[in-house]
Amino acid sequence: MIPPHEEESGNLPPGLHLATWGEVASRFGGSERRLDLLAGLKQALLSLRSAGCRQAYLDGSFVTTKEAPGDFDACWEASGVDASRLDSALLTFANRRAAQKSKFGGELFPAESAVAPDGTRFLEYFQRDSRTGEAKGIVAIELSTL
Repeated sequence: MIPPHEEESGNLPPGLHLATWGEVASRFGGSERRLDLLAGLKQALLSLRSAGCRQAYLDGSFVTTKEAPGDFDACWEASGVDASRLDSALLTFANRRAAQKSKFGGELFPAESAVAPDGTRFLEYFQRDSRTGEAKGIVAIELSTL
């Protein structure tokens, strides 16, 4: 279940909030722009699921109260994934992930990959507000619900 946003920050409360695809679409699909982003996200998640991925994590302004997010940010569990079955854009990180942004409307990273020189993984990084450093929540999507 996806809890209400925090009033002051517009973020989700800290933690991993498990949700089905239907819950994600219902909660975050409130405008034409958000519906476009959801369509791209779903396309990426279907590729991940077909390659053996079971869970992905949705972050960024897309899971805040921002009316018109520019994109979405996500990361995915790599355990059990057959990379040869993935859409090649999901493994292309050149040019600031231009291939991913063009094809899906957002960026997706393996959750276990380091985002910072100190070894911080994307899964942990996504749970911190980049402006304040405060803990925030992200949405964990069970890909079997697509």
